Amino acid sequence: MADNDLSDAISETAKGPSRLAIDGNSTVAQKITDLIEADRYLASKKAMKKSCRGIRFANLVPHGAQ
Repeated sequence: MADNDLSDAISETAKGPSRLAIDGNSTVAQKITDLIEADRYLASKKAMKKSCRGIRFANLVPHGAQ
């Protein structure tokens, strides 16, 4: 998950149990809703980086203007 994509984590969490207890040790999986929200946040952050690469200016001259 080095590229901040939580798709695999969401998929694995959905497949597994929410709670697990073995030999006195117990674990609780993260809520899927929290993982989905985190994935949306990271995706929006990545989209903002792509769209904010700087401002470009252009001179628009109407056709036939002198």
